[in-house]
Amino acid sequence: MLISFDWLKQLIHIDKTAEETGALLTGAGLEVEAIHNFDQVKGGLEGIVIGEVLTCERHPDADRLSITTVDIGTGEPSQIVCGAPNVAAGQKVVVATVNSTLYPTGGEAFKIKKSKIRGAASEGMICAEDEIGVGTSHAGIMVLDTDLPNGTPAAEYFGLGSDKVFEIGLTPNRADAASHLGVARDLKALLRVPYTLPSVEDFKVNNNSRPIEVVIENTEACPRYAGVTVSGVKVGPSPEWLQKRLRAIDLAPINNIVDVTNYVLHELGQPLHAFDADRIKGNKIVVKTAKADSVFVTLDGVERKLKANDLMICNAGEPMAIGGVFGGQESGVSDETTSIFIESAYFSPDYIRRTGMAHGLKTDASFRFERGTDPNMVITALKRAALLVQEVAGGEISSEIVDVYPQPVQNLELTLDIERAHSLIGQHIGAERMKAILTDLGIEITGETEEKLHVSVPPFKVDVTREADLVEEILRIYGFNNIEVSEHMATTYMASFPKPYPEDINKTILDYISANGFHEIITNSITNSKYYAAGGEEETAGLVKVLNYNSEDLDVLRKSMVFSGLEVLRYNINRRQRDLKVYELGKVYEQLEDGYKESRKLALYMIGNTTAESWKQPAQKVAFYDLASVVQNMLQKLNAADYEVQPVEASRYMRQGITYVKNGTVIAQVGLLDAAVTKAMDVKEQVWYAELNWDYLLKKYKDKLVAEELPKFPEVRRDLSLVVDRNLTFEQLKQVALRTERKLLQGVNVFDVYEGDKIAAGKKAYALSFTLLDRQQTLTDKVIDGVMNRLMQQFEKQLGAIIRK
Repeated sequence: MLISFDWLKQLIHIDKTAEETGALLTGAGLEVEAIHNFDQVKGGLEGIVIGEVLTCERHPDADRLSITTVDIGTGEPSQIVCGAPNVAAGQKVVVATVNSTLYPTGGEAFKIKKSKIRGAASEGMICAEDEIGVGTSHAGIMVLDTDLPNGTPAAEYFGLGSDKVFEIGLTPNRADAASHLGVARDLKALLRVPYTLPSVEDFKVNNNSRPIEVVIENTEACPRYAGVTVSGVKVGPSPEWLQKRLRAIDLAPINNIVDVTNYVLHELGQPLHAFDADRIKGNKIVVKTAKADSVFVTLDGVERKLKANDLMICNAGEPMAIGGVFGGQESGVSDETTSIFIESAYFSPDYIRRTGMAHGLKTDASFRFERGTDPNMVITALKRAALLVQEVAGGEISSEIVDVYPQPVQNLELTLDIERAHSLIGQHIGAERMKAILTDLGIEITGETEEKLHVSVPPFKVDVTREADLVEEILRIYGFNNIEVSEHMATTYMASFPKPYPEDINKTILDYISANGFHEIITNSITNSKYYAAGGEEETAGLVKVLNYNSEDLDVLRKSMVFSGLEVLRYNINRRQRDLKVYELGKVYEQLEDGYKESRKLALYMIGNTTAESWKQPAQKVAFYDLASVVQNMLQKLNAADYEVQPVEASRYMRQGITYVKNGTVIAQVGLLDAAVTKAMDVKEQVWYAELNWDYLLKKYKDKLVAEELPKFPEVRRDLSLVVDRNLTFEQLKQVALRTERKLLQGVNVFDVYEGDKIAAGKKAYALSFTLLDRQQTLTDKVIDGVMNRLMQQFEKQLGAIIRK
């Protein structure tokens, strides 16, 4: 891809050299493979200046030669022998100085040297227009009407300043940069200066004498199609400024109409096509796919057999162009054209890519369409082209803009995790810098928190579809060279972040569950409202109803994970799989007064036996602690072990079990599902069920690894037996013990529970063990006895315990 530096500077102020600008672009991912000099006239008229003929006399030895003295601004006049019949004193002329090289029109280059012509010294050459390549006339020397000082470079007089042209190796994902505007966008972010779109404010419809109807039959292939008619145009050569722009990027000028469409394509990145309006039969454009094996003759005169998915631009009777790829021979602009219809459209990249490959056609238009253009640029480019046509070819805008756009392409909404972005980048650059880069690139910040940025990505950013792409955009503008790298090039170049990604936590925990014999299930979030109806109004309240459901069995979003898991258990039980351990990480939904609530839960189910029967041991039924131990180990892995244990509040789903509470929030529940619920789902076995509040656990998770030196002094264990009220739990005893002795008590365990006729009715006996440790010294009997006495006192005082001695 070629980009003109002069053209680029019409869109954005650049205070750097071409070489410096090229280095910036390369660092940002637009690799500048070379920077070429572009001269409108070969050689750029280097060494050719404006001079003034001071004297002119006939050569004594040649009738057709004159000996002149010419002031070329060096202080001393130069003597030049000239053979032109029209040379005379007082003229302003074009002089090729000694050692300059001339590139004549249609001839070979030659160098000017000091010489003698018929015995007279000559120090240069007074030139005709064909001799310096600015024209074809050789009737005589050029006589200029100018007040420019002698010695002024001739290129300045002719307005033939040189240009620098970037040759950019554009990668397939950077469709947004396939134009001067696209490159200017990157420079805006790199230089922190605004760019200016060409103004289209002067666009106005002169009359509506040539309306063209547009019908899109295949909106998948062509989501948007727009056009406008310009009448009274005169087709001919483009003005010099337009030809110069095109030649700079290696495009040959064709005529003023076609040149305008090419100009706008390379300026704004929006391909255009101009039809001869008189050849649009029925004044109607129909956009549709072709009939397979039909024949169409393209602009290059080649007959092509069309494919069924080729998108065609047709009139009321026949095809006129292969949409987005190549125009047709019969509908293009010719020297006789007086009215044109300018097409500006957004075509599906997939359709254009298939058509281009099938026919072996690669055009500037298809190059952009098959990578993805900007649907929001369609009308701007159309107005820009219409105004330029009026400027270079005359005419009037003779129709309203027709714009068929049934389903506008929406911006893509993404969320950027700031901490994750820093991790991927490799160092902290700050949220404000990220926001500035994204905004400069045209990506809107729609919301933000301390942890995340919510952004709206416009359609022209076709390669930005996920969070990692946003990080790439930030990093390439921030600069890969600005990322600090360890001098040893070890893995330390990656930034260190204490908080892991949710995906990593998910994997760690789910792998642990799977390693304990559980199988993962994935169920439908849409379920049957009848499951909740049995629970009455309390259960049906807040159900999220599906408005367009296809089955009465799938009419609401699930409010609980219980029923979808029971469906899986029932399915397996009916196929004689009765010993089951399954889990699911899924979402539940609830309708609130002011909106909807969506949250994730981790659910585990166990039924049947934990071990199969064998000659060595009988089968063992699943018990509460089989599931509770897995849940407690998960909470330990999540560094959420500082929980309180409470009896589960009786509900429709669970009649007995325990609840894990952290900072007043329920983080997990484990228990036996109510038999009425399981039987209603045709599951007759006992179902042990656990549910974790996954969103809360992820939010509060801290990846905290603590290493400490092994204790130098021994632990001490003491046992205690006590009788308490039957309703007291071990957790209550444990909490009293931990509150009583915070320094030395390392752990409390229960190793026996007794209920029977040897103790009073309504009572039960616990046998507890206490582990004591002092990291500074060896525990003495006196200290140990003091701790145990305080524990017994508090058990008696707070819980009414009877100590068994």
